[in-house]
Amino acid sequence: MKNVDILIIGGGPAGLAAGLSAKRNGVENVLILERDKCLGGILNQCIHNGFGLHTFKEELTGPEYADRYVTMVNTEAVPYMLNTMVCDISVADDGDKIVTAMNKENGMMKIKASAVILAMGCRERPRGALSIPGSRPAGIFSAGTAQYYVNMEGRMPGKKIVILGSGDIGLIMARRLKLEGAEVLCVAEIRPKSGGLKRHIVQCLEDFDIPLYLNTTVTCIHGKSRVEGVTLSQVDENMNHIKGTEKFVECDTLLLSCGLIPENELTTAAGASMDPKTGGPVVDSTLQCSIPGLFACGNVLHVHELVDHVSAEAERAGAFAANYVKGR
Repeated sequence: MKNVDILIIGGGPAGLAAGLSAKRNGVENVLILERDKCLGGILNQCIHNGFGLHTFKEELTGPEYADRYVTMVNTEAVPYMLNTMVCDISVADDGDKIVTAMNKENGMMKIKASAVILAMGCRERPRGALSIPGSRPAGIFSAGTAQYYVNMEGRMPGKKIVILGSGDIGLIMARRLKLEGAEVLCVAEIRPKSGGLKRHIVQCLEDFDIPLYLNTTVTCIHGKSRVEGVTLSQVDENMNHIKGTEKFVECDTLLLSCGLIPENELTTAAGASMDPKTGGPVVDSTLQCSIPGLFACGNVLHVHELVDHVSAEAERAGAFAANYVKGR
């Protein structure tokens, strides 16, 4: 069994900032676990600018922001393991945390840590959580998956696209797909106002003449082997479908941008108390969960609007975890 003082789960912006902070606050035996093949998390596929204005006082793209932290992690020799999936967190009799993880090189392994920082980020709300009726043809993607295909794989998800949900990822992808030659027919939002930043509404929709339909949702998906179209319907103040407002829109792709959810399967399985409002764990003023020595920061705690805020919170979590370890 490997022993560390502080183990950080997740090598995205929160995990990197927490690891650096922990080491800068006097704890040398730190380890970051990341399930992907490289550090940086979701930032690696966010090639648009708008990051870093608070942290670095300049506007960066997602990969540039991530690279700043990866460079600091390597310069300060903070250890990390890539391609490593964490399967379980349990608490030993002495209060230490036992983390079960696995990768191709080491197989299944157990790591004992005095403190664990949860920094797994968040995920998109899937179609199953939206209760959209219709068949299950090809051509339905989350906005983040489409972003990965376009920005990382160089593949287009479709040619005629409808986007459901006006979160920032959906708005950014409307622009991105338009620039890549797709026909973005509209963005539909079930609420009376967009959930995205005003600058994204202007720069991603209005500047490209992409219509935004408020109080509107998808009530049916048409097509068998591939999406052939969707039915859009207006909703009332209770978000119930208003009969007679149905409109068929021919398309071959539907992107879902309907909110983000903290990635908290590990947190729940560990037995930490959860906050039903945020979807993340309940924490005290030191970002410590209901389990002593288990800390949380970033989007795994609650979804943040700016990555700069994620990094700032993660730095606090790293410092609090370091104080906890030194005080044991």
